[in-house]
Amino acid sequence: MKNTVFTGVATAIVTPLTEQGVDYESFARLIEWQIEEGINALVVAGTTGEGSTLTDEEHKAVLKFAIEQVNGRVPVIAGTGSNDIKYAIELTKFACEVGADAMLVVTPYYNKATQNGLIKSFTAIADASTKPVILYNVPSRTGCNITPETCAELAKHPNIVGIKEASGNISQIAKVASLVDEDFAIYSGNDDQIVPIMSLGGKGVISVLSNIAPKDTVRMCDSFFEGNIAESTKLQLQYLELIDALFCEVNPIPVKAATAAMGFGENYLRLPLTPMEEAHANNMFRLMKENGINID
Repeated sequence: MKNTVFTGVATAIVTPLTEQGVDYESFARLIEWQIEEGINALVVAGTTGEGSTLTDEEHKAVLKFAIEQVNGRVPVIAGTGSNDIKYAIELTKFACEVGADAMLVVTPYYNKATQNGLIKSFTAIADASTKPVILYNVPSRTGCNITPETCAELAKHPNIVGIKEASGNISQIAKVASLVDEDFAIYSGNDDQIVPIMSLGGKGVISVLSNIAPKDTVRMCDSFFEGNIAESTKLQLQYLELIDALFCEVNPIPVKAATAAMGFGENYLRLPLTPMEEAHANNMFRLMKENGINID
């Protein structure tokens, strides 16, 4: 029987940055606010946390800082994936040593892999981990898709406990749900598909939206699990336009602008990411205000 790392909402938290490096003061305030608002877990140094542009030293420091700041109040899931499996193993071992509760491991990007290569790669990482591993399928970014059959094969590994499904393919996700045991957790990786994926047996979401609307994102999941499907659906539909705005440019460009406007650090990104276009930002800020989100 696999242990579920979390049920509900894990915020894929942004990493506040400045030209000088990581803004730990803003990062700590954002972590505290997220916990106060009731989120169920945090994903640190993932896609939204700009893990791919952090130096190796920064990546490890950010993980260690977040784990110490959270201090066991909610699970901390470390983003430890890479196209270099040797490095992913090294980072996974480090995260285990400093107290991460689980790993989020993306498919190898650019060099990609066959399905057999994915099985061997994820197995090597899971073998090296002393903590649970959640697979991360986001083919639009990596050019590499975990098929349902491959997911089902990987789900046999005792350390591989779930998948963040960001393929956007509901039919594929339904096939995954039909092939894996009930104790294998499926999480939505797309904020516009939280309720649809929970209807297929999903355990919640690894969310970008919850960076700026944590309480309502949690309420969306809680309402569903409490059997109030109408309330959950209402919230899903209420936030669709804002979710679209959060993904109108490459993530995390919009959400970094949004959290900066809320007072959590600067709107600073590292190349190849660039600040949000003004027209897009103004539309997003309008939608944030309409949904009761306070901005400076």
